Amino acid sequence: MKIQLADLAFEPLIKAKAIDERVKAMGQQLNDDYQDVVPVFIGVLNGSFLFIADLIKQIDIPCEITFTKLASYYGGTKSSLKIRDDIDFSVNIKGRDVLIIEDIVDTGNTAHYLIDKLKLQEPNSIKLCSLLLKPGSLLKKIDELKYVGFEIENEFVVGYGLDYKEMGRHLKDIYKRVK
Repeated sequence: MKIQLADLAFEPLIKAKAIDERVKAMGQQLNDDYQDVVPVFIGVLNGSFLFIADLIKQIDIPCEITFTKLASYYGGTKSSLKIRDDIDFSVNIKGRDVLIIEDIVDTGNTAHYLIDKLKLQEPNSIKLCSLLLKPGSLLKKIDELKYVGFEIENEFVVGYGLDYKEMGRHLKDIYKRVK
């Protein structure tokens, strides 16, 4: 079923049931991988809010959760490659194991920016967990990217936290732009 958000049409790409199953599997993997430490999960707002909420419900190990807010889309359908850093977090990560939780890795520009920023605080480790990855859009490799929910084509997507002009974040499924 197609939907309309502002001036664009979208059609289903990933159903809510598939997202739920994948998030549960990712949560179990994180429980296994971080069982001997107390990781700091850093959610990247706004897009990751549904993903991190569902993912954290699957976590059985002690952990800390904080958020930062970064943006590179500004209401359009392509990354501007200019990062707006709106909210910094206050958790001390020196010597800690950090897991960045993103909604989508597109060009990788935002991920590289945040990873470089976090490295200055001397954490023990930094890894990246993203619900979506567009391998065809990456401008450079991200060694820290260890957990990926779904690889998708280079298409503009909305739903499950992702938006177009601040609309569509509430959708349970993920939709791709109709061309």
